[in-house]
This record gives sequence, structure tokens and C-alpha cells, in this order.
Amino acid sequence: MHHILIIQLVSLINKAIYFYSILLVIYALLSWFPGAYQSFLGKLLRKICEPYLSMFDHLRLQIGPIDFTIAVAIILLDLAGKGLTILLMMLI
Repeated sequence: MHHILIIQLVSLINKAIYFYSILLVIYALLSWFPGAYQSFLGKLLRKICEPYLSMFDHLRLQIGPIDFTIAVAIILLDLAGKGLTILLMMLI
């Protein structure tokens, strides 16, 4: 029974990370459309994504007109999820 709960927890964490990564990509794509951040969806995504993305502000990941902040944030989120998965699977 203990093993099943850990496996379900790992699955839930991985799905949440995947879903949040999709939200981050959508948030990034909004920058291509003028006024998109002022729409209902833009405001909602800003409330969801900005707290996490703000942790990377001091890294200055912008090179010219291209900002790599969201790419780095998604990669680190994925690595953290994989690390957490490994730790949880070690409990089995």
C-alpha cells in the first residue's frame, strides 16, 4: 500500500510540473501578441507564473531581444521534478 501511494504521488507531481510548464510556455507566447498580458488570460497567467519567474530576475538571462528566463525556469523545474522523483522512488 505504501508503494502505491508513493507512485501516485510521483505521478501527480510529474503531471503538475508538466501542466505548469505548459502554462509557462503559453505565458511566453503571449509576448508575441500586443496587449495579450492585459487580457483576462494574460492577467491570470501573470498571477500564476510571475512568482516563480521572479526568482530568475537577478540572473539576467536576456541576450539582446531574446529572453531565456522562461526556458531556464522550465529546465530547472523539470530537473527539480526528476530529482524529487528519484528521492521518492528511493523510499520504495
